Formats: sequence, C-alpha cells, structure tokens
Amino acid sequence: MAPLPAAAVARFADELRRGLARADAALTGAPRLGVAVSGGPDSVALLLLAAAAFPGAVVAATVDHRLRPAGAEEAAMVATLCARLGVAHATLVPDAPIAGSSLQRRARAARYALLTDWAARERVDALLTAHHADDQAETLLMRLNRASGLAGLSAIRAARREGGALLLRPLLAWRRAELRALVEAAGARFVDDPSNRDPRHDRTRVRALLAAAPALDPAALAASAAFLAEAEEVIARLTERLWIEQWRGPDRPLAVTGQPRELRRRLLRRALHATRARHAIELPAFTDSSNIEPLLDALEARRGATHAGVKVEVHEESWIFRPAPPRRSL
Repeated sequence: MAPLPAAAVARFADELRRGLARADAALTGAPRLGVAVSGGPDSVALLLLAAAAFPGAVVAATVDHRLRPAGAEEAAMVATLCARLGVAHATLVPDAPIAGSSLQRRARAARYALLTDWAARERVDALLTAHHADDQAETLLMRLNRASGLAGLSAIRAARREGGALLLRPLLAWRRAELRALVEAAGARFVDDPSNRDPRHDRTRVRALLAAAPALDPAALAASAAFLAEAEEVIARLTERLWIEQWRGPDRPLAVTGQPRELRRRLLRRALHATRARHAIELPAFTDSSNIEPLLDALEARRGATHAGVKVEVHEESWIFRPAPPRRSL
C-alpha cells in the first residue's frame, strides 16, 4: 500500500489538533483516537490519515448493523486493513435486531450507542467520524427545506459530546472526491454502500440536486454551516447564562422582559422540559423538535396557554409554569 502524501497527513494532523483545542480537550500527551470505519471511501480515508498522523495512537471500530448480508464481509475487510496498518480493530454488533419504522434513524441511534460504549472502554480522547464538506452541504440543504432554526442549520457539528464521548469530525473541510482519490492512490480497498444511491432517502435526492447544480458549491455551503454553528454557540451560551440567572423552578416567575423572540423561544423550551421533569409528565410527548410557535405567540399576546402537559401563565413580564390540570371526562 502506497504512503499518503505528506501534505495531506500534515493538514489532517493540524485540523485534528485544532478540533481538540476547540473542544477544550485537556491532554497531557499525544491523543488516543478512536476511528469509526464503515468501509466506505470516506471512513477508510479517515483511518489512513489518522494512522499516518498519529502512529500507535489509533484504534478502530466497525458497526455491523446486521441489516445487510454484506455487512459482516465489509467489517472483515476493515479488520484486514487495520491489521496491515497495525491498528487494533473491533466489530460491533447490536444486541437486538434493528427493526420498525424509521429504520435509518434507529440504525443511527444503535450505531452511536455502540461506538460511544466502545470509545469509553478503549479510553480514547476522541471518537472520529468521517463526515466531510459534501455531507455538511447536503445536511444544510435538507435542514433549510425543513424550515429548521439556527441550531438545525448549524448542521453537522465539528465537535460535540455523544454519550460521554468527545465526537470529532476532522474532515468537514475536505471534499468527498479528494478523500476517495486519496484512498485510491494509496491502493486501499473500500466498498460503496448501495444505500447511498437509493432515491427513497432524502440525502440521496439532495446529493443528486447538488450534482445537477454546479453553481452550488458544497465547500461554500459547508463554510456557511460552520459560521451558523459559531452563531449558535454564542446564542446557546447566552441562553444558558439567562437560564441560570432567571430560572427558580416551576411555579416561580421566569422573567423574559426585553428578550428577543429567539431567546424567549429557547428559555420557553427549557422551562417546558424542566417542568415536565419536575412533575414527571410523560404524556403528551415533547422533544426539542416539537413545535412551540403557537404557544410562544399566545404568550407574547399575553394570553396563557397549555402545551405538552404544562400550563403557562403570563404574570406581568414573566411566565409561570405549572402542570396542566387533567382533562375532565364526559
């Protein structure tokens, strides 16, 4: 297998170290890295770059979801490549079959659960995934089409915590084509996942849209997502500061005087979560993607309203949160 270009290895090492620094990862020496490798060209490129940039400090894992017969063979292919690189490898398999509606979402949840548990056992400083600029551009367009807010438009985060593990995406500035070319030039084996060509998936359709519109630059779209992520971080920190200053628990006024709608929206969502947790309200369901705009409109018109099992009342320029009374049976 041919060595990687020195410039590519140096670029990767610099971006990985910057990612660790941005995530405030306190390291006393060289980082120990866990790499998620599916066997596709992107993740194989990530494996090759990590092994070349940080020799002896990399371990790898492949998740076999048991959804395709070829999954076990692909995991074995990655294990063989890791053996050639001197990288310890593990194949991770779910305890129970993945089934039901939203199969891709369930598979993703199972994958990250397996990977973060493995990362904890391996005591890695960071778990790396191979998301790149084209993935970022596709995600941004999908989120725009769903009328996502700022948090959603931040798309794929360069660094975040997942199940206690520090998750890093050091390839977000790299293009899909250059990663594939890197692997092909090295002579490493890889596989193309057939689901990437399945038109039933939103991402596949958006990928085709991008390919048919050369005026749309995936690298520029990815850069925009990064700027949005920076803005999201600023607003999230401001929200946290206001929350600490103002929240005294359900039944106590939450002051929202003079705050712009975006901050009110975030404080409202946090207050609903906190009230439901305090009073063990499980139904109706409420998640971070639940629509609270009608509730926010009512409160800004100084009308109380009920949402997700919580009654919210307006008191001067504050909101008060209480469990909604049970509905009377007829």
